[in-house]
Amino acid sequence: MFCAVYKSLKKQQTYLYIEKKDDFSPVPASLLELMGAKELVMLVPKRPTKDFASVEINTLEAAFKEQGYYLQLPPPPENYLKQHLAAQAKAKND
Repeated sequence: MFCAVYKSLKKQQTYLYIEKKDDFSPVPASLLELMGAKELVMLVPKRPTKDFASVEINTLEAAFKEQGYYLQLPPPPENYLKQHLAAQAKAKND
């Protein structure tokens, strides 16, 4: 058994995992509208042997069980200014 992974062409680094290829019925219409056009990027085993694409297997299985899909959002952007200021403060205190 495989699940289908679609990427949003509107929202960068946003992926939608669904249990059946082209079956978006479990996904809320508002989410589909927000994602805009989607492109199938891969089919992966429903029970992969290891984590993939920064998604833990248990998280994926739980999402499928609870809501029928999994939405992978982009990682938060790194705040380089915050890191720089923290490094400066540390250097000042040393």
